[in-house]
This record gives sequence, structure tokens and C-alpha cells, in this order.
Amino acid sequence: MYNFSAGPAILPQEVFAEASEAVKDFNGIGLSILEISHRSKEFQAVMDEAVALAKELLNVPEGYEVLFLQGGASSQFMMTTMNLLGEGETVAYVDTGTWSAKAIKEAELYGNVNVIASSKEEGYDSIPKGYSVPADAKYVHLTSNNTIFGTQFQSFPDVDVPIVADMSSDIFSRSIDVSKFGIIYAGAQKNMGPSGVTMAIVKKDFVAEPVRKVPTMLNYNTHIGKGSMFNTPPVFPIYVSMLTMRWIKKHGGVDKVDALNTAKADLIYSTLDNSELFYGRAKKEDRSKMNAVFLIKDESLAPAFLEACAAAGCNGVKGHRSVGGFRASIYNAMSIGGVQKLVEVITEFEKANA
Repeated sequence: MYNFSAGPAILPQEVFAEASEAVKDFNGIGLSILEISHRSKEFQAVMDEAVALAKELLNVPEGYEVLFLQGGASSQFMMTTMNLLGEGETVAYVDTGTWSAKAIKEAELYGNVNVIASSKEEGYDSIPKGYSVPADAKYVHLTSNNTIFGTQFQSFPDVDVPIVADMSSDIFSRSIDVSKFGIIYAGAQKNMGPSGVTMAIVKKDFVAEPVRKVPTMLNYNTHIGKGSMFNTPPVFPIYVSMLTMRWIKKHGGVDKVDALNTAKADLIYSTLDNSELFYGRAKKEDRSKMNAVFLIKDESLAPAFLEACAAAGCNGVKGHRSVGGFRASIYNAMSIGGVQKLVEVITEFEKANA
């Protein structure tokens, strides 16, 4: 079975195997990972390794802290703005889809939001170009990859203000220059681990003084000061995320993963570009390497195509309800063999129905 679901998503099989053993007996201590104390030396070692691996894999510079939080990326929509945006201050947003629109809605509760660029009128089929960030913006917020519409920032803008980025669906899929960012946040449930934990990479001097009175749990400094263990952390999702980062390191690091992701994306997009029945939804220069969204010219054939996918063991190919069509999510743990299988289905289906 090949899992092309957008999320919760595929993880490496060896991670599943090791995590399942830890549920029964963690490291031979006679207790499950689900029941050990988060204050124990055993879990502290897990947390320390998870932080160290994140810093190593993403080349996080000095002055940043890696946090493991709860509430999903959706809680970061308001937590970032609550900590950073003071009364009368302005923040810039680039609107590229559903998730950036939700982030904008939350930010509007706390300050002036300037949507400096949007691809909404074009159906979010591209990443906006040619915009400038106002000098008075406290920061600019963007969503690096858009799972629903299949677009992705291929590079990040050179701007004079910090970038705050939601990287939930492409974290650890490619190398990034962390020094460009004030905050990077990402829900785990795409490339890193199961749902239930959110990673934030925070520049410490960027959040040193919250601009308003912030509830303790929503203050980044609370979690920096307590090493992500102010309250009981999501132990199992952090453990599985740590295992996944080990797997990335074992397989050559982010650069090697990026090369494989590029090969997988090239394979599926070249197939679509040469098809007379299927076609990609996003503009070519902005296509996502994580979520290939595509449509069929004869929509009456869509149910039969999904049946063909299911028969071949390709699961989760149905597109998001707001877009329709199909979506192949090809996150880090998806093998090139899985993409080849889907390409075979596309090719054979076209031969039978052209």
C-alpha cells in the first residue's frame, strides 16, 4: 500500500517498527514510551536528541532555540502575532492559500495586517511575485508549501524584515537558510512525526520581550526557559519525530532527501506534462515537490481513475474537496517506487481511456 495522503502522512517503515517496539518496552527498561515520566532521564535524552538533530539537519545558527509545542500550526497563527505585534504596529502577509488565509484571520485580532500579495484571484495556482515588504512591517509571514493547491516557494524572498514561516508540509524536505527567519513553525504530521506536536525554531532575541501581556502557555519564553517541558509535553510524537530525524540523518541528511524529492516530483510532473488526459493544476515554476495536485480533462472518468489507483495500492489520491481532482503527496518517506507505481496507473489509465 502506497500512502499518498496529505496528512497525517507517510513515515518511514523502520520508524514505525522501532516506535511500535517502544510502545511495548522502551529501550529495554520494562516500561512503555507511553508511560514513562517526561521528567525521567530516559525522556530527557529523547528531547535532547530531538533538539540536537533538528539543529544539525537544518544547520540552525547560534541565537535560535528549537521548541516542541502543542496546539498544531494553527495555534502558531495567533501565538506568533500575540507575542510579536504591538498596538498600532503592522505585519505583512503573503496570501497563497487556505492556511495563509487562516493565519491572516488570526493576526487581524492583534494588529494591522497588510496583505502585500495574494494569488487568490487566480485560484491560488501560483506564488505571487514582484511584491515589496513595507519598511514599517514588524515581519512578513508566508506559508512555504500549500498542500491543498500544490504550490511552493522555490526560494525565500530577500527582505529587510524577519520572515515568520509556516513550514508544516515541507520542513526537513530541503535545505533552508534559517538566519532569514525570526520564527519557523511546523506541525509534525507531514515529514516529521505523528500529529500532536509542533516544532518551532525561534530566534531568541526576536521574542525576548512580548509586546503585550501573554498567557504563560502562549509565551515563547516560557518554553525556551523550560526546555519545551513547562507542562507535560507530547512524549510519543516527540519520540517518533526524533526517530524520523535519525532516519533523515542516516540517509544522508536534508540534501540527499531534497535530491530524492526532486526526482520524485520530476517523475510525476513529466508524466502529467506528457499526458493528453491529465494535467497539473499549479503553474510550472511554483509546483510543489510535496503535493502534486492534478486534474482530469474528462471529469466523468474521475471515479474510475480513483478505483484504478486503489486497485494498484495507491491510497489517498483523491483531491481536496475545495479543489477536486487528485493529489499525490510525496513526502520524504514516499519511495521512488511508490511514485513509479502511481505513474504506471496514470499511464495505463490514459491508454485505456484516451
